[in-house]
Amino acid sequence: MGDQIAFADFEKVDIRVGTVIDAQPFPEARKPAIKLWVDFGSVIGVKRSSAQLTVHYPPDRLIGRQVLAVVNFPPRQIGPFVSEVLVLGAPDENGAVVLLRPDLKVPDGGRMF
Repeated sequence: MGDQIAFADFEKVDIRVGTVIDAQPFPEARKPAIKLWVDFGSVIGVKRSSAQLTVHYPPDRLIGRQVLAVVNFPPRQIGPFVSEVLVLGAPDENGAVVLLRPDLKVPDGGRMF
């Protein structure tokens, strides 16, 4: 477990729901990854992310899937690609990423609380 933080610190992290509208292999990445385009609704729009999801998710099976992502980190250059949001996941028993997502369909752009 990490250090305890104040609730005000947690409130600074903007985690939103979005729908993957495109997913492409990212062969230029140092570790196997997929380039994602995620629609967060009319206020935030479409943002890009690079995610190490190749163990459990072929790119074509990600399209239409809702995901959770941190949307208020600064953009990060990953090889020739700029990642604008951090899609969230948890490790399986072997350390491969499993996506975090809502149990039910919710509006894109909804903030996690």
